[in-house]
Amino acid sequence: MGLWRRLKAWLGLGLGPKDLAIRLRCPYEGLVGTRIRYREARIPKRSGGTRRLLVPDDETKAIQRRVLRGLLSALRAHPCATGFERGKSIVDHARPHAGRAVVIHMDVIDFFPSTTAERVERYFRRIGWNRAVARLLTELTTTGGSLPQGAPTSPRLANLVNFGLDAHLHTIAAEQGARYTRYADDITLSLDHGDGPLGGRVRSLMRHVELALRAHGYRAHETKKRRVMYAHRRQLVTGLVVNEGVRLPRARRRWLRAVHHRHATTGTCTLTDAQRAGWDAYAAMVARATRPA
Repeated sequence: MGLWRRLKAWLGLGLGPKDLAIRLRCPYEGLVGTRIRYREARIPKRSGGTRRLLVPDDETKAIQRRVLRGLLSALRAHPCATGFERGKSIVDHARPHAGRAVVIHMDVIDFFPSTTAERVERYFRRIGWNRAVARLLTELTTTGGSLPQGAPTSPRLANLVNFGLDAHLHTIAAEQGARYTRYADDITLSLDHGDGPLGGRVRSLMRHVELALRAHGYRAHETKKRRVMYAHRRQLVTGLVVNEGVRLPRARRRWLRAVHHRHATTGTCTLTDAQRAGWDAYAAMVARATRPA
C-alpha cells in the first residue's frame, strides 16, 4: 500500500458513503438500516458428522449479493486461491500437482469462523474505504466476529482477506521447491525429487506451513484430513487423480458409464435426470479443462 493510502487510512479518510452508494447502486441510508439476520442449518459432511451453516435471510442475502457484485468481484485474490474464483475450478487446484513425486493435503480447522471480522474490517480499510464505511461493510458481511459459512460474500472475502497468507505459503513452497494451491480450506502442496531425502523435505514443508497458518490466525488439522501421497500410490486432489495428468478416478468413470448404459437399455436409473445431467456436466468440465491445447 502506498504512503498516501496509508496516511489516509491512519487519518480515517478514504472512500465514503456516497462512493459506496454508487458502487452498490442503492442509498447508503438503506444499507445502514439493514437488519442482518441468519438462520442456522446443518448439512451432512462426506467424512461424517455435520457442517454448520449460517444462512442469511432474503433481505440480508440481497444486500450481500450487491456487495459481492458491486465491490468484491472486481478485486484481486492471489493466483494460488482457486476455490470460488471466476474462471477457476477444481482442475486449476489439481493441475499444478500432476505427475509429482509426492502430494500433500492439509485441511484448515474452522476456516470461515477463524476469518475474523477484525481482519475483514482491516482489509476494507486497506483497499481505501474510510473507517465508517469499512465498519458498515464488515457488519453487512460478518456475524459473531467472523465470516459466516453460508453467506454469498464469505468465500470471496476469505480469498481476498487471505491474499497475504497465500503469498506467504507460495513463498514457503517456492523456497522448498514445492508447489502450492488452496481451494477454500483445502491446502495442497507437492514436491518432486530433489536434494535431500524426500521424507525430510515433506516434514519440513508441513512444519513451515503450520507456522505460517498460525501466524495468520489459522490452525491445520494435525492428523485428521492430512494425507501424504507418494507417486506409487493413488494421488487425489479435490477428488481428481493427479498421478499422470488430471482425471476422474477410474471407479467414478466406470460408475458413470454404468449409469448411462442402464438408462439406455432399461430407461431407468438410480439418478434423476437433473442429477445425471449434473454428473455429465462435471465430467465434461474435467475432460475439457484437461484436454491438451
